[in-house]
Amino acid sequence: MSGLRIGTPQQVRWLDGIVKTVLVLNLLDAVFTLVWVRAGLAREANALMRDLVNEHAVLFVVVKLGLVSLGSLVLWRRRTHAAAVVAIFVAFLAYYFILLHHLQYSSLLVRHLVAG
Repeated sequence: MSGLRIGTPQQVRWLDGIVKTVLVLNLLDAVFTLVWVRAGLAREANALMRDLVNEHAVLFVVVKLGLVSLGSLVLWRRRTHAAAVVAIFVAFLAYYFILLHHLQYSSLLVRHLVAG
């Protein structure tokens, strides 16, 4: 008897795209964070990563990408479990809203610079 199959091939492709999007959003978050912190306009909210972003930018990006990639891999391997699928969507939503925050901040900064 084979195991219970969860998700159609199309659903698995969508989920794969969402995981890949999480990785891209994480990279964008790392870049925006470096820009804001290096410009003195913000500070890293994650206390564990704060020293890295301030003192070792490349290591900050490597660690950030590595941790999120590892977490995504674990969730992908568990994708037949509902909790893993929910966690993938939660990660996507979290990084999506973080990107919106970065874009809003960028917009305010540009408006401030243009206004003089």
